Amino acid sequence: MKLKLLVGILLLSCFLACNTSVPFSPISSSNPWKDDYRSVSKMEDYKKWGTYNVHDPACKKFSEYYYMYSTDAIFAENRKQAREKEVPSGYIQVRRSKDLVNWEFVGWALPEIPQEAVEWVRRHADGHGATNIWTPYIIQYEDIYRLYYSVSAFGRKTSYIGLAESSSPEGPWELKGCVVKTNNESVMNAIDPSVIVDPDNGKWWMHYGSFFGGLFCLELNPQTGLALTDGDQGHLVARRANYRKDNLEAPEIIYNPELKKYYLFCSYDPLMTTYNVRVGRSDTPEGPFTDFFGQDLKDTVNNFPILTAPYRFDNHPGWAGTAHCAALRIDDGRYFMFHQARLSPENMQMVLHVREMFFNSDGWPVVSPERYAATPTRKFTEKDLVGEWEVIRVREPQHERNLEAGQILWGEGELKKEEWNDSFSLTLLEGGKVDLTQNKWFLTEKHTLKLTIDEEDINELLIFAGQDWENEKETILFTGLDNSGRSVWGKRIR
Repeated sequence: MKLKLLVGILLLSCFLACNTSVPFSPISSSNPWKDDYRSVSKMEDYKKWGTYNVHDPACKKFSEYYYMYSTDAIFAENRKQAREKEVPSGYIQVRRSKDLVNWEFVGWALPEIPQEAVEWVRRHADGHGATNIWTPYIIQYEDIYRLYYSVSAFGRKTSYIGLAESSSPEGPWELKGCVVKTNNESVMNAIDPSVIVDPDNGKWWMHYGSFFGGLFCLELNPQTGLALTDGDQGHLVARRANYRKDNLEAPEIIYNPELKKYYLFCSYDPLMTTYNVRVGRSDTPEGPFTDFFGQDLKDTVNNFPILTAPYRFDNHPGWAGTAHCAALRIDDGRYFMFHQARLSPENMQMVLHVREMFFNSDGWPVVSPERYAATPTRKFTEKDLVGEWEVIRVREPQHERNLEAGQILWGEGELKKEEWNDSFSLTLLEGGKVDLTQNKWFLTEKHTLKLTIDEEDINELLIFAGQDWENEKETILFTGLDNSGRSVWGKRIR
C-alpha cells in the first residue's frame, strides 16, 4: 500500500513538473553569417557573396527556389581586376535560396548591357551613363520568365526600362525591347520597375520612377510584357513636395488577398544614409494610394507609415540605407520584406536583410526588428515577457542635409547623431509595470502587447520568436506602429 502511494506521489509530481511551464529566457544561437564581408570582397570571391553586395533586390519563388535579382553594385569594386579574373561586372546579380536564410550566388543574368539602352542613354546624356544595369524585377507569365531592367545616367532623367525573357529563371535571356524610356524633357525617370497583375481582370501594371517627378504607373500588355500603348509613360501615383532635395524612389507593389488591398512600398531619402521605407495602399493596382492618415501619396506631403530606417541596437555598429525593398507572400501565407542595408559607420558594405512582415488589425504592414533566421515559432505567455528589453522608435531623419540628385554629397556618407534610431532599455516587471515608472504593459487575448511609453499608449505590438543578431541569441521580438504611423521595435535581451 505504501509503495502504491509513493508511486502515485511520484507520478503526480512528474505530471505537475511537466505541465508547469518555465518562463522563456533568450537562448544562445549563432548567426548564419558575419556582417562584415571585407575578407571575401575581392572580385574572384563572388561565389561567396550569398548575402553580400545586395542592392535593389527583387525576389520571387519559382519551383523549389526563391530567386533574387539585384543591381550589380559591389563593395570595393575593381573592374580591372574583374577583367583579369574574367569576372562579369556591371550586370544583374542572381541568387537563390531554399529557406530565405542561406543564399547561393548563381551569377549574372546578362552578358552585357543591352545596346539599345546604351545608345538611348548616352545619346541623351552627353555621352555619359549606361555603365551598369540597375533595379531588375522578375515576374512569371505562363511558362515564360520576364526580367525587367533599368539603364540610366546618374542624376539625370535619361533612362530606359527594358524587358528580357527566358524559359528558366536562370536564363539565358532574350531581349524583347523597351517598355518605357525618358530623357531630360520627361517629367519622370524610367528606372525601378515593379509589376503587378490584377487577379480580377488580368490587367498588368508597372509602377516605376526615381527622384525626378515622382512615381508613375503604366499599363502593360499581358501578352508582350511591354507598354499597352506605345510611347505611354503612365500616370502619377506618388510625389514629394521638393524632389530636388527630398528623394522618393523604388516603388514595390504587392497584393494582399486576405485584405483585398494593394500595397505600394516606396523609399525616401539618400540610399547611403537615411534611406527609409514608407507604404500606402489602394483598392486597385493603379491607385490612388493613401497613407496612414488617409492622404493621397501624390499630394506631396510626407507619408506614413514609416517601416524601416537607420537603426542601431547595442553591441553593433548599426545599419544605414535600410530601404529599396522587395516584398513577397510565400506559399504558407506569410509575408517577407527584402532590402539592402549598409554596415556602419562607413556605410559601404551592402548586406541583404530579410524581414518577416505582418499585417496589423488595421491592415497596415509592419516588419520584424531583426533579420529572418528561420527561428522556430513559439507562443509566449505573460511570464515570458518579464525581463529586460531593447526598444527602438523608428522615426524620420531629424537632420537636414545638402543633397545632389536626391543623394548625399561625396564624402558625407556617415550618419549624423540625429539620423540614428538608437535603442533604449525597458524592463517589463511582473504585474504590468515598466521599470519603476507610471508606464504599463499588458498581454492581450490576441497575443499582442499593449505598452505605454512616455505617456503614449501603443496598443498593438505583435509578438513572435526571432534571432537577436547583435547578441547571437534566440529571443522574443515585437513590432508595431505608434499613433503617428512610426514603427516600434523591441527584443528581449535578458
